[in-house]
Amino acid sequence: MDAFCKVVECKSFTRAAERMLLSQPTVSEHIRSLEGELGQKLLDRLSKEVVPTPVGKLFYGYASKILQTQQEAIQAVDEFIGVLTGRIVMGSGTIPGTYILPQLIARFRIMYPAIKATLKISSSRTIAQKVLEGELELGVVGAKWNEKGLEWREIFSDELCLAVHPAHHWASVGSVKLETLLGEPFIMREFGSGTREVIKKIFVEHGLKESDLEEVAEIGSTAAIKEAVKAGIGVSILSRCAVADDVACGRIKALDIGNHVMKRNFYLIHRRRRAISPVASFFYDYLCEHSK
Repeated sequence: MDAFCKVVECKSFTRAAERMLLSQPTVSEHIRSLEGELGQKLLDRLSKEVVPTPVGKLFYGYASKILQTQQEAIQAVDEFIGVLTGRIVMGSGTIPGTYILPQLIARFRIMYPAIKATLKISSSRTIAQKVLEGELELGVVGAKWNEKGLEWREIFSDELCLAVHPAHHWASVGSVKLETLLGEPFIMREFGSGTREVIKKIFVEHGLKESDLEEVAEIGSTAAIKEAVKAGIGVSILSRCAVADDVACGRIKALDIGNHVMKRNFYLIHRRRRAISPVASFFYDYLCEHSK
């Protein structure tokens, strides 16, 4: 039953086998055995993905509830004897994954030391896709878009700033106008990152286009962009908390952009209409209680 649910969620025998740490033939045999027991075909194997048959969709609804109840039963016994165990499997964008979540996970484990955590860091779009596919139970992302398969909850906030080299001609001023950036060598985050999504939205709100920027580089991590700014390659818009240490040491200057407070929100996501594990549910509530 678990193998069947994993195949439905992953839309692939191969990916389901990888998630379960089993061989693909073993997963296929589990499905054949289940179909033989029920006397019904549960999955259609299309060219690019595996989808449930009408009977398979019906069975998946009940099977997923049974597996969830099983997890809850095990969790209830653990709670009864005073032990909360399990693993939280979640993903995050770069900023919350680097500067916010590690401290929260550490505090959570002080209360529940038997819990382990897997935290995968990638772009917001990638994390959201992995949550949709069932590879991750929870995600924290730096932008929100129209994805009906996810539940979104605003949980943290951050402020963006313009990061420049200390010797840059803007370093001595407190702020610059947004339109002034259009003529300056600019270092972009990669497509799919929450920071880039926010920058694009701010530009649109001011009648400008992201494509108007004089892009000199596109870099896939905040740490690498900071190094590029310190090397004098160009300027960039980054999280204030990400550049705080470099600003304190005088390696980067952080400027305001006009009178506009470039605030961004982070969102806690999980797949809609899919119950998360009891351990993940505990951590979800913990994050909501400690949101700011």
